[in-house]
Amino acid sequence: MGAIKESVGEVAHRGDDHPWVRHAARAGMAAYGVVNLLIGWLALQLALGDQSGKADSSGALHELAKQPLGAALVWAVAIGMLLLVLWRTVEVVVDHEWGAGVKAVIYAAIGISAIKVAVGEGSKGGTDSWTAQLMSLPGGQLLVGAVGVAIIGYALKQVHKGWTEGFREDLESEGQRGDLGSAYVTLGKIGYVAKGVAVGVVGGLFVWAAWEHQAKKSGGLDVALQTVLDAPAGPVLLFVIALGIVCYGAFCLVRAKHLDT
Repeated sequence: MGAIKESVGEVAHRGDDHPWVRHAARAGMAAYGVVNLLIGWLALQLALGDQSGKADSSGALHELAKQPLGAALVWAVAIGMLLLVLWRTVEVVVDHEWGAGVKAVIYAAIGISAIKVAVGEGSKGGTDSWTAQLMSLPGGQLLVGAVGVAIIGYALKQVHKGWTEGFREDLESEGQRGDLGSAYVTLGKIGYVAKGVAVGVVGGLFVWAAWEHQAKKSGGLDVALQTVLDAPAGPVLLFVIALGIVCYGAFCLVRAKHLDT
């Protein structure tokens, strides 16, 4: 018990510099990369006319569950997401990185979704159901609109981070050297911009739902990508965004290897 208390105290003192936290972050980021690769793959299928799967984290997890040892893989993703929540929580509590709290919520949502898929409850509920509950509250229309604006703000931040290559600070210098490092940076630039655009559409749907006072007009990433598909030149636009999300997933795997916490 004394050794455990000492280790916990060291984590609290060193924050994300502690080896345990770094290992947790790397494992979680790898799991997050796998999820985004699958989302990108499903989005590509959607762009090519196959609408049998949902191009979001839930759909990706269901796709993963269909593979050999699928249940174990989904549980591994769930654990990875919870490890990312741990990492971001440490950043908030110890390092006062308040923006990490938003990411912790995102990772927690994916982790909970993974657990539901693993135990066979992943198909229950939906974005429009909790949006409807939020809309029914006093001032609910404004709340839904505020959620949409916040999502758009986060999306713009992702696009800016990609365009300005602000993600470089998340990579060790070794991961930025030479031709391979340049390829990693390119993956990150394309990936962050594409993911930001996709998330921005999600935020736009929430704002639209609030404006129209219709919860069903809101939706998650799958609905957002379907909206892109229905736009003029939609299949081409969606194909480009899907490739970008694949790049984002690949960058997450690179980041897991060269993570600079």
